[in-house]
Amino acid sequence: MTTRWEKTLLVIKSTIAVQAQPAALNSPTGELDSAILRTVLYADVFEFPMRVEEIHFFLIGCSAPREAVDSALAHSAWLQQYVGIIHGYVLLRRRDYTVELRKTREAASVRLWQQARRWGAVLARLPFVRMVALTGALAMRNAENDADDLDFFIVTAPHRVWTARAASIVMVRLARLGGVHLCPNYILAETALEQDRKDLFMAHEIAQMIPLSGFDTYDAMRKANPWTSGYLPNAQTPFYREQATDLPGRFLQRLAELLLGGALGDAFEKWERNRKIRRFAAQLQRANASAQLDADHVKGHFNDYGYPTLDHYHEGLKRYGLDDVERSS
Repeated sequence: MTTRWEKTLLVIKSTIAVQAQPAALNSPTGELDSAILRTVLYADVFEFPMRVEEIHFFLIGCSAPREAVDSALAHSAWLQQYVGIIHGYVLLRRRDYTVELRKTREAASVRLWQQARRWGAVLARLPFVRMVALTGALAMRNAENDADDLDFFIVTAPHRVWTARAASIVMVRLARLGGVHLCPNYILAETALEQDRKDLFMAHEIAQMIPLSGFDTYDAMRKANPWTSGYLPNAQTPFYREQATDLPGRFLQRLAELLLGGALGDAFEKWERNRKIRRFAAQLQRANASAQLDADHVKGHFNDYGYPTLDHYHEGLKRYGLDDVERSS
């Protein structure tokens, strides 16, 4: 089955193939001009025209005030060769169709948002869960439709990653009965917050996630990954801020943790981890897999989208003469 990401990347690749090459390029007038174009190019991989405040927040490799971004977009002749503004959205020229696409996706995202908040609160009450954050397309309000996945990033107490995952899968199945598609696709222990993968794709995933519970743990995760500032220096806090949705059930959560916090819980954690790693052994061998399954991580990314995303982004940089700028920044 072709996933949404695969379809999107195929569309972008075919569009790149038929697009005319940009006219003869002069050098950008400054670091900010090239940073803005790089930011728009990265978003274009997802067919996502950006508002100016989003460009400022997710500005790649350059720290600049909002006023400077506004000025560059309004006055840089070099930048205006390649980007335009339609209904408040900044996009590459000849990509006008993405504006209506974004409006459609944003409307779907608004409808999904309350579902995500409610189910995020439910996941936060599962045993040993210490943080729940919304990730993926919905975190950028770019959900494809009303049935898109609700992607969650979950942090757990140490030595209970697989127990928390087992509980979350029960919620996945319950949600599916109501037509809701939960996807807790990255679960890790609070002792393993630093990310091994350190590139623009992972920096963006961290910067765009929206914590729904466990805000202290979220702050600890950002502090454990200071390298993200090299890629996205303006993105130091969540772009969309959410207040925690407090649901009843804290007593039951504590009771379950008490029952599963000793030798019985250790035995179940080990059994569940070994059982699932055996089950996923073949998928882990895929050439395009970036999954990580161990005592501290359940990262079920058996089809990696990070490297294809970066490949398309770098193709765009080359077409606009910015590949040397990216390597030197």
